[in-house]
Amino acid sequence: MADKPANNPFAKLAALRDALPAGPAPVAPAAPAVEADPVKALLARRVVVRRERKGRGGKTVTVVQFPDGAEEAPLDALARELRKGLGTAAQREETAVAVQGDIADRVAAWLAARGATRIVRGD
Repeated sequence: MADKPANNPFAKLAALRDALPAGPAPVAPAAPAVEADPVKALLARRVVVRRERKGRGGKTVTVVQFPDGAEEAPLDALARELRKGLGTAAQREETAVAVQGDIADRVAAWLAARGATRIVRGD
């Protein structure tokens, strides 16, 4: 028995490796695009903070509303951050965010700390 096989196709390919053209140059990955914070974009506009009880079974909620309208995704993000920041329930309701409880002062202070400059207190 011989040490090498009689017909080794890989040996022929190894000999041809130097004759191959160079491949494309490696491309550095593009830096990820920095997304603008949707909540900061919301807080740059006028914000109305008010208390509301009507139609809620006698329970008081604090409503954060944007009179010039807002999209659903930034409102969902704002509700999520309000829940984390204030430790209370908050959910998006059409064009506003309802925060559980009579905590308008805390909500206004939290919004001001996040960069809201035009906060209007209602009720």
